[in-house]
Amino acid sequence: MRILVVEDARALADVLAEGLRDRGMAVDTAHDGLAAAAKLDLNAYDVVVLDRDLPGIHGDTLCHMITERDDRPMVLMLTAAGSPGDRVSGLTLGADDYLAKPFHFPELVLRIHALARRRPSARPRTLRAAGIELDAARHVATRDGRPLDLSPKEFALLEALLSVAPAFLSAEALLERVWDENADPFTNTVTVTVGRLRRKLGDPSPITTRPGVGYRITDPAG
Repeated sequence: MRILVVEDARALADVLAEGLRDRGMAVDTAHDGLAAAAKLDLNAYDVVVLDRDLPGIHGDTLCHMITERDDRPMVLMLTAAGSPGDRVSGLTLGADDYLAKPFHFPELVLRIHALARRRPSARPRTLRAAGIELDAARHVATRDGRPLDLSPKEFALLEALLSVAPAFLSAEALLERVWDENADPFTNTVTVTVGRLRRKLGDPSPITTRPGVGYRITDPAG
């Protein structure tokens, strides 16, 4: 899942991004409306966490711009104003959910997962293939009933592969879905992470590789 956090308070934006990355999400940040609009033109996001009071382009205007996009991301609007009237106003602008500051981080995570599941192109909550089951909201994955102890990036990589199984995902597509704008496309980070994931999934490996095409999950018995 790829998230854009748009928050002009840099310390808060950094804390949110770090916390969401620890939950296996790929997170980009923007500190004003202009930077956010540019990133929305470059990348496909599942959810935008949008501060309402932004410099450059106000959050209300940016929210309206997002709702006009094809295959738009879901919008979770943040604001220091939490009255019922403010909430109605934010939702009227096209926001899909609304959270007043201060908020509890676990609630933010739950709301992001809920919004991602509401997207028209959203995946089922539990992904299954090759004896693997993954529940992104609960951050739980098993293979043949055995719990998998995965790092955030390993979990996100497995989620991306399961979401398209049995189709292939290229290394470039995995960088786009699992990592963020700071990822170096010239490193072997995808190969290394796939190798770690293979070892944790155990034998026989459900991950197959086709040179020049990418990686996919298939049932070794099938």
